[in-house]
Amino acid sequence: MTADQDDVQQLAVQLREGSREALAEIYRLWSPLVHTIAYRSLGNRADAEDVTQQVFVSAWNSRHTLRPDPAAFPAWLVGITRHRVADRMASRARESRLVHQVAGREPDATPDEMQRTIDRVVVTDAVDELGEPRRTVLLLAFREDLTHEAIATKVDLPLGTVKSHIRRGLQQLRTRLQEVGHAASE
Repeated sequence: MTADQDDVQQLAVQLREGSREALAEIYRLWSPLVHTIAYRSLGNRADAEDVTQQVFVSAWNSRHTLRPDPAAFPAWLVGITRHRVADRMASRARESRLVHQVAGREPDATPDEMQRTIDRVVVTDAVDELGEPRRTVLLLAFREDLTHEAIATKVDLPLGTVKSHIRRGLQQLRTRLQEVGHAASE
């Protein structure tokens, strides 16, 4: 990426205002990153190319949600990418079930295994979207298996605040999983 922070902020402002030229420049600068994330997640070049296109269409359609901040802009694109990857994985699972039903045989991966994979991607994305310090608190609780007291000491927050972050973070994750589950069943 060759754009400096002022250029990134200007592009974000122009995109938010509806500049197609800004969208083209944003695509030029960040499509390699978006494609790489999609390809590594999906393992299929054609799906990665489709997801890359969908990300920039989604960015255009949801540009009103963009905060024109140089640090937030790439994260916004990565967030859209993760959502599109999760959508593609859910679509693959539906397609696989349908193909196997038509063919009259069971898929290699069970629907539960496919759903767990989709859930992992969605949870990872949802955790990444949590604000700080909630994200760090949840990661310490569930990846490092620390007690609430140990987390409070490590991040220098009151115990009650740590417990609130964990509870609210889990509520956010549950809501996101339900949204994806609902979308997958449509």
